[in-house]
Amino acid sequence: MPTLPTVFLGHGSPMNAIEDNVFHQAWQTLGQLLPRPRAILCVSAHWETIGVQIGGALKPETIHDFGGFPQALFDVQYPASGSHWLTERAAQILARHYPSIDQKRGLDHGAWGVLTALYPKADIPVVQLSLDMSRPASEHFKLGQALRPLRDEGVLILASGNIVHNLRAADFRDPRPVDWAIRFIDQAKGLIEAGDYERLADLASLGPDAALAINSAEHYLPLLYTLGASDKGETIRFITDETVAAIAMTGLIIGE
Repeated sequence: MPTLPTVFLGHGSPMNAIEDNVFHQAWQTLGQLLPRPRAILCVSAHWETIGVQIGGALKPETIHDFGGFPQALFDVQYPASGSHWLTERAAQILARHYPSIDQKRGLDHGAWGVLTALYPKADIPVVQLSLDMSRPASEHFKLGQALRPLRDEGVLILASGNIVHNLRAADFRDPRPVDWAIRFIDQAKGLIEAGDYERLADLASLGPDAALAINSAEHYLPLLYTLGASDKGETIRFITDETVAAIAMTGLIIGE
């Protein structure tokens, strides 16, 4: 089986799961171009824990972890199966970090919101990995590095969040990007293209724009898993690259 690429998608609003817009279309196209994975390991902004946790449900429910949206979004079901093999394999790889397995956890909208476009038939097993919020960003990067062997075993490592995500600073009545969001996404993209991933995992070094852009960090941290799971010199391609108010919809694929 060929080595799978690793992907980060800026997921933005949950409505992107059902709207026929440029983001949904880009994800659809990506799903058609990717080699078919044996299974998917998804790191989403919307599963925050203390301690590393791995989803172990064989039939994970579709979690509608939001409010105030049309009923059509709550009606979405993504009936992908789990994968006992991938859950156990991820636990083995991350053993030194003492992961626990959550046998009940379903798929949150950070996962199914993009998977509905990537793999609409829901016919590829999906396992989620939590964000251990007790760890600094640098350790999330190292967790991504530890997971790198999965790419050689038919697993698509898929991270879902937003490089810039600050809802408190956003005025969605005016979708024009704020200045600091543009400055930081340009800085982040420059570091990604230069392969300076360790710098991106050192949040304190990134300056005041990063402090606004990253905010509470849960939407930024998934990016570090994609970067950590990559190899030096692999090709990088940006899939989407639009900033709406204070949300960057930048997505990228490494190693295609």
